[in-house]
Amino acid sequence: MASGGNHPFHMVEPSKWPLVGSVAALITACGSIWFMHGGPWYLMAAGFVIMFYTFYGWWKDVIAESLTRKYHTDVVSHGLRVGMLLFIASEVMFFFAFFWAFFHASVPFLSNVATVPWPPKDIMPFNPWNIPFLNTLILLTSGATVTVAHHAIRHGDNKMCARWLVYTVILGMIFTGFQAYEYHHAAFGLKDGIYPSTFYLATGFHGFHVIVGTTFLLVCLFRASKGHFTAEKHIGFEAAAWYWHFVDVVWLFLFIAVYWWGKGSATQLL
Repeated sequence: MASGGNHPFHMVEPSKWPLVGSVAALITACGSIWFMHGGPWYLMAAGFVIMFYTFYGWWKDVIAESLTRKYHTDVVSHGLRVGMLLFIASEVMFFFAFFWAFFHASVPFLSNVATVPWPPKDIMPFNPWNIPFLNTLILLTSGATVTVAHHAIRHGDNKMCARWLVYTVILGMIFTGFQAYEYHHAAFGLKDGIYPSTFYLATGFHGFHVIVGTTFLLVCLFRASKGHFTAEKHIGFEAAAWYWHFVDVVWLFLFIAVYWWGKGSATQLL
């Protein structure tokens, strides 16, 4: 029985990680705002360090609850799956707000403050068929590789799962590298108007989700190499795979709406 009781549920013990994670999120947000307004980068970096420390500690505890303490009964695993699906649903609403802001600023019949023409004349958007299209192919390929890894673990093959997770993690890192390169060579800055603000808000948060998803898959890679997963119990991998597919789908909408449709009638593309 979970937690030593006469029931199949896991009575969660007190943990410091929710508080530490909240502090990390606050420091990261404040540091990012400060950095975007010309401040130094170290407060934002400190927030990220504490955040990844939280990831490490919290995941370590959850892994111990599953492998050592055997708290993850079928009932608990079902609850974890439902919880992950609800989290992804909340993330859908999160990105819906960014898309709404983008269309509110660009589509006249949705708003009486929409900018016409779109993008504004002084903005040179990215050519969607250069790096954005390449990144689309990279993420779609990574979605295929993580699916192969999922099929491998469902057949109890941790070794093959780890191999395909290596490919997925590498593809995620390449995507992040291209995104950073694109930002570095952008012809507009964050404070150059409504187009850059909505562009960086949507694509930047997606990029952050790719980094988190890559970290999530990296943890699964480590666990698969240690033989932690079985064909019957691999809820941690399932959650990571669902999250990665969500990231893929969001990028498809970003590519279509922000990069392709969002370039509007612009004749000069970066």
